[in-house]
Amino acid sequence: MSEKLYCYTGKVLRVNLTNRSFKIEPTRRDFVEKYIGGRGLGIRYLLEEIAPKIDPLSPENKLIISTGPLTGTVAPLSGRYPIVTKSPLTGTVCDSYSGSYFGVRMKYAGYDLMIVEGRSSKPVYVEVSEKGAEFHPAEHLWGLGTLETSKKIKEELRDENASVLAIGPAGENLVRFACVVDSGLWVHGRGGTGAVFGSKNLKALTIRNIKGEVNLYDPDGFRKTVVDLTRNRVKTSENLWAQTDGTPLIVDLSHNAGVLPTYGFTSGAYEYHDRINTDRVKEATAKKYACPYCPLACKRILRFDSRLIKSPEYETLGMIGSNTGLRSLRDVAEAAELATDLGMDTISLGATIGFTVKLYEKKLITEKDFNGLKPSWSSNEFIIEICKMIAYRRGLGDLLAEGTRRAAERLGGEALRERIDVKGSEIPAYDPRGTYGMALAYATADRGACHLRAWAVAFDAFGEMDPYSFVGKAQLVKDLQDLNSIKWSLIICDFWLSSYEDLAKLLKDALGREYKVEELRLIGEGIWNISRIFNIREGFKREDDTLPPKMFYEPLRGGKTDGKTVDLNQFKESLTEYYKLRGWDEETGKPKEETLKKLEIEIH
Repeated sequence: MSEKLYCYTGKVLRVNLTNRSFKIEPTRRDFVEKYIGGRGLGIRYLLEEIAPKIDPLSPENKLIISTGPLTGTVAPLSGRYPIVTKSPLTGTVCDSYSGSYFGVRMKYAGYDLMIVEGRSSKPVYVEVSEKGAEFHPAEHLWGLGTLETSKKIKEELRDENASVLAIGPAGENLVRFACVVDSGLWVHGRGGTGAVFGSKNLKALTIRNIKGEVNLYDPDGFRKTVVDLTRNRVKTSENLWAQTDGTPLIVDLSHNAGVLPTYGFTSGAYEYHDRINTDRVKEATAKKYACPYCPLACKRILRFDSRLIKSPEYETLGMIGSNTGLRSLRDVAEAAELATDLGMDTISLGATIGFTVKLYEKKLITEKDFNGLKPSWSSNEFIIEICKMIAYRRGLGDLLAEGTRRAAERLGGEALRERIDVKGSEIPAYDPRGTYGMALAYATADRGACHLRAWAVAFDAFGEMDPYSFVGKAQLVKDLQDLNSIKWSLIICDFWLSSYEDLAKLLKDALGREYKVEELRLIGEGIWNISRIFNIREGFKREDDTLPPKMFYEPLRGGKTDGKTVDLNQFKESLTEYYKLRGWDEETGKPKEETLKKLEIEIH
């Protein structure tokens, strides 16, 4: 990087909730050099700043909001940003992403990162500005949903376009899969970031509609590069599905491939898939919206009679829809809206609902646990009630709010056979019994089961590779994890299938530095390894890089994947191959010294 700091502000805003103070300090240049921004920079700071084995819900945990060098520029699909913390659901590193304008405005306010630490004695919300942080009382907001919270804060600030990151009752009650909702439309879903907010008595973070710009090395060259990449690499057939259909397109793909979670991960095919698919979404679409600087505009608002509701994404359609047996798009959208307002991740929530019905079918819980309401498939009434029970920790909801792994361990016996988590995080909407690529991706993902770290299903169940073989999957998963690590550090959205070459072109004109492809590849690999170092430090080992037992022993029923399981011996061999490719110890999964030396990683 040249001496002059292009694309970075060079400043970090540190907010202390305990004594309601803030300070502005320099961004670590050595961290920026090695980890770029976004995911990499946030994880490196987290690794540096929190002590090993802390309770994620203690004041010692920190929330880091991180921008990338392209945040706030006109680079296509550069409007996302992560919240980085130690996950209360898994105990792993967690970086949870959202689109929207918060990250852009934070950059315009002058900050590469914001670090929130400590715990407020009373509920508070924090307003971020160019001057630093202002603390506002939030007792009057405590107990409100995320939608009403966002509305009231905007009214108090007298800025209807302000960005508001808010939690709902689930975050306040420390539900371990509580989420953070950005302005009512975007969600930091996975890992329990909302519970970390709640543990700090932090109801919301907000920033006004700040205008600004980013200092580029070659503004004219950058604009030309952006125009060229948008025309020739973004708005192409491989990416335009996001514009024409968005993620609901995947409902039919998953059903046809036999990987759509159905009735509590019993089947990979759903007989009512055509009632919650992209055709139904298109019919109900009232308008579309986009994240900043995105030409694809994949987001939709649906209209049902006179009611407008945000369209569910694929993961929600799968987990709240087919996995619980809901049979209409409207039912799924309304349940998802409630979950968002209460502040819960719809992936973990949908998995938990399916898990609960399975427990009832096995007579491990009774109707008494639900005030006489019968847990059952396809029941709007049951789903609404269980959402509230979990968010407010009422009755059995108190146990379910701990996540399905803790619930299964507490109940014991047959409940353990219904586990559907990796490292404590519930499996998303691709059943690994029909996509061995995702089986390995889930098992090795650093934040627990994750479909985004390596979307390997595109290459086997949806592509040309054999979905029931691990041949080539270790290399595939590693390569995707490394590429996504660097993409999410710049930050570029998943929906642009960009390459190292694309990223190097953007960085050349933005930073004035010519990155070679191999250099970016090594940076991505280094970022994946520092997240591994974090998890190893927290006590994770090879035994944790696996799938829940039912994926190996309980066959799917119906559809293309009828009778399929994940072959355990093949899985173990593939995991060993993956470790070898990574340069990790084959018994422990710990990065070897020569690997750290190659990647120039020094952790003190």
